[in-house]
Amino acid sequence: MSEQSRRGRKPAKPYRRPKKDPVRILAFEALRAVDERDAYANLVLPPLLRKAREKDDFDARDAALATELVYGTLRRQGTYDAVIAACVDRPLREVDPPVLDVLSLGAHQLLGTRIPTHAAVSATVELARVVLGDGRAKFVNAVLRKIAQDDLDGWIGKVAPPYEEDPEDHLAVVHSHPRWIVSALWDSLGGGRAGIEELLAADNERPRVTLVARPGRATAEELLSEDAAEAGRWSPYAVRLAEGGEPGAVEAVREGRAGVQDEGSQLVALALANAPLEGPDTKWLDGCAGPGGKAALLGALAAERGAVLLASEKQPHRAGLVAKALAGNPGPYQVIAADGTRPPWRPGSFDRVLVDVPCTGLGALRRRPEARWRRRPEDLDNFAPLQRALLRTALDSVRVGGVVGYATCSPHLAETRVVVADVLKQYPDAELVDARPLLPGVPALGDGPDIQLWPHVHGTDAMYLALIRRTAG
Repeated sequence: MSEQSRRGRKPAKPYRRPKKDPVRILAFEALRAVDERDAYANLVLPPLLRKAREKDDFDARDAALATELVYGTLRRQGTYDAVIAACVDRPLREVDPPVLDVLSLGAHQLLGTRIPTHAAVSATVELARVVLGDGRAKFVNAVLRKIAQDDLDGWIGKVAPPYEEDPEDHLAVVHSHPRWIVSALWDSLGGGRAGIEELLAADNERPRVTLVARPGRATAEELLSEDAAEAGRWSPYAVRLAEGGEPGAVEAVREGRAGVQDEGSQLVALALANAPLEGPDTKWLDGCAGPGGKAALLGALAAERGAVLLASEKQPHRAGLVAKALAGNPGPYQVIAADGTRPPWRPGSFDRVLVDVPCTGLGALRRRPEARWRRRPEDLDNFAPLQRALLRTALDSVRVGGVVGYATCSPHLAETRVVVADVLKQYPDAELVDARPLLPGVPALGDGPDIQLWPHVHGTDAMYLALIRRTAG
């Protein structure tokens, strides 16, 4: 008998090396990159997955789980933060960010997946032992066991204020959006509880990948030959891949004859291309062309009519992406790196002009869920001068009788109707064109003459488009 046993003490347990779970380690690495480097998950995750797939022990199911853990955690971060805050004895800002990432991963497994409770806790604690060490793993274990005492609905009942007392804060916690974004989206929708709840819920659903068949180079029928692919709802060039579908596995995408492009983005390009003109239709301009999705579609549509597209992008590396997207276009085009607010072309040079201006990106939160936590209300003020300057340049660049499309991937009124109204005060020789008839079959486009698309209504990003015609010199 050992000395410890004779004195009534239990023998110490031998040290057990933590088990390395490649799926959860990968998810943790992706979250750290998003947090530390302000990276976007849709850019960070694919190379991590490719590297992991090179190993024999990482298969398609592992990749699907890792993707769900990363995106699910980011989408529900606000809700999980509220739950975690109720289970720790300090403000969340005092919890080390890597610890908070592990806790959030655990909370998502407990509250947002069908992973059994014991498995979610044990796997997350093992992850904590690997990436944080045994000491902080004990803290993670204690917090997760508190979280595991209730389900998501139960926790929301505890941490979200009643709707009747504070509707915006209630929706912010329930649907994991910052309060100011809830308020802005609600204003854009025009009020009503049902619509805002549906929109916020749609922002938390992972969208399927949508492809565009570039006219003259590929057809929707060709893309529909992919397993479980479906035709888009509105654009004749749109095809949605099956859930989890890899665009890189599609031959037409690899060859540049098709590309990844949200259907809302396609509709913006189609509406501008279909707008009636007075006079010639030979010169088109994409004034904010990066990264090239709309430019590639516009270039193909222009080629069908014998028109030439000039694609301009301020940032040289983004101009390179535009050139890559347009490579192989069936008609003539040119790509330049130029500042759209100080253009090198002469006024009145173009028949059609598109400016898809830089914005907060609040219309694409389902694709970039982390963006909702990075944006601040003051970002609107930062974008406002550039948005107005680009629209003014676009109006100066189009000839009399030509049409300008002002587009943005944000439904925020300060980035859409307010910008257009402010600029048009300086252009009495310009008028809004009713864009709604240019998208036949697409319902609920708003009161007009501009267009607002919505994830919960159209299944697209929340793209905005105003069409403006110059009526005099």
